[in-house]
Amino acid sequence: MTIGAASRRVRVMGVLNVTPDSFSDGGRFVDADRAIERAIALVARGADIVDVGGESTRPGAEPVTAEEEGRRVIPVVRTLASAGVHVSIDTLHAETAIAAVEAGARTVNDVSGATFDQDMLHAVAAARTPDGAAAYIVLGHWRGVPDPAHQRSEYADVVTEVVDWLRERAEAAVRAGIASDRIVLDPGLGFDKTGAQCWELLRRLPELSALGFPVLVGASRKRMIAETLSGVPEAARAHPGLEHERDLATAVVSALAARAGAWGVRVHDVAATVQALAVEAAWSGGQDCARQTAAQQADRITLTGLEVFAHHGVFDFEREQGQRFIVDAEVRIDLRRAADGDALGETVHYGELAEAIDAAVRRDPVDLIETVAERAASVALGFAGVQAVRVTVHKPDAPIGLPFADVSVTVERSARGAAR
Repeated sequence: MTIGAASRRVRVMGVLNVTPDSFSDGGRFVDADRAIERAIALVARGADIVDVGGESTRPGAEPVTAEEEGRRVIPVVRTLASAGVHVSIDTLHAETAIAAVEAGARTVNDVSGATFDQDMLHAVAAARTPDGAAAYIVLGHWRGVPDPAHQRSEYADVVTEVVDWLRERAEAAVRAGIASDRIVLDPGLGFDKTGAQCWELLRRLPELSALGFPVLVGASRKRMIAETLSGVPEAARAHPGLEHERDLATAVVSALAARAGAWGVRVHDVAATVQALAVEAAWSGGQDCARQTAAQQADRITLTGLEVFAHHGVFDFEREQGQRFIVDAEVRIDLRRAADGDALGETVHYGELAEAIDAAVRRDPVDLIETVAERAASVALGFAGVQAVRVTVHKPDAPIGLPFADVSVTVERSARGAAR
């Protein structure tokens, strides 16, 4: 994950509610097969992340036990993760978070800022995906389950108070053992905030970004959008092709959030937001932006000669006996912030990178080193700030009946082409 104002780097998180009672699409995807089909469609339309939720946090929603929540979401998470989708689990429950990460979810999205369940931070710190990667956490601001009467929406200065609260939650996450480069902050639009307060948070979004963490904006289809559109003629609010009358306005918010420096946007209608971000990126393009992009692409960290013993191959004896695989990995990342502050959290820890690639390569046997290379590239893209990777997997002991020095496969992947 990376912080930046350029909208081509803004991550699109597609919403997948596996619930019967969510406010805008409750019940549509409660069936696991339909939910998986929906998630694949979201990815096809441009979602970098699919945020799977099994409990509604709309005002008046019935609480759901962790057991019921897990029953709804874990089969969906496992299937999507095994298909290579970056899955985020939207949950208030540490038990669900652990189960989802163990099933392959790479991000835990807790709208309560990990205050609802006191075990959440330690659970996320300890949880590991099947390939051994640590989980990311999104910490949202709230004062409790949304209150439509706004009984908890009194702020002296909503931006200052939200920023201070999220700073404290991020510090708590670090104390619990979550690496700072695995923390994302969400101002919690709609959670005990009036529409005016939500717009004020968006206007002053750089103040939240100044904390140094990626910022996720989730305004999709919320009441603040409906209130803003209340003065628009009804005929102008309904457009063929849009799933919901608030989706067009949501896409505009996404583009403006990108311009304000948001790391990501959480939306229901992925296609509309992807188009809006493309337009904003074209509008913002220019020589300064191009120079910045070139500089970022020039920065790289290279790990070569990582030797891993694994049991991949087409032949039975290869899988039984195993053999050496040599991995070279190059990650492209903007290193200026790391160099300016001598800050480990702003770069890639190459020891952790090596361990993550090692775990990915040693995983369950496959026929092709192409598959192994794809795994390693996916793992490397999961590190914060990585924009692109180049991975080469060598098989020096391959069963070839002629003299040869080496055989290898190289793949190049970008963060936009994969989910992170």
